[in-house]
Amino acid sequence: MTQLDTMGGAPPDNTEIAFFAYPASAMLGDYLRAGAGLVPSAAILATVSVDSVAAVVIGGFAAIFGAFAIRTALRHGTRIEVTEIGIRTLGFRRTEIDWAALDRMKLGYYSTRRDRKSGWMQLHLGAGRARLSLDSRLDGFDRLVRFATAAAAERDLELSEATAANLSALGIRIPESRASLQ
Repeated sequence: MTQLDTMGGAPPDNTEIAFFAYPASAMLGDYLRAGAGLVPSAAILATVSVDSVAAVVIGGFAAIFGAFAIRTALRHGTRIEVTEIGIRTLGFRRTEIDWAALDRMKLGYYSTRRDRKSGWMQLHLGAGRARLSLDSRLDGFDRLVRFATAAAAERDLELSEATAANLSALGIRIPESRASLQ
């Protein structure tokens, strides 16, 4: 039994599957931001006669906000499935990573304020060409990070000092020999 087993960090056994998803409440801000940019841009293009340069600029903003709205809807519709074998996304874009093939893990913290008291975390996992990025708005994010950390420990992956510090902030301890000075 590893130290992560005792902390509830080991992936579920073969018969158990853990599911994770982005709740609507967490995605509401992104939907509102997308709408705040898309609706006025589209309304101006539809109701006001503008010259070609202004139409290209406003159309560009509409396209950017439209793409952000689509990306938000796709993320909101994605479910993550974790088993003892690996992790995979279920939704429009499917990604699958076997824990046995995991070759990189990074947990980053992105601050929204100078005092670093507000922000979000993002987990990056990779195995060969397969990549998966998940952010802390995901329901059960810390539990998913525990699964990934247990798999990284099993694979004896070296984790950056920043990743080790971010794991520590979530209350997840890793052996010091696995943290590097990358």
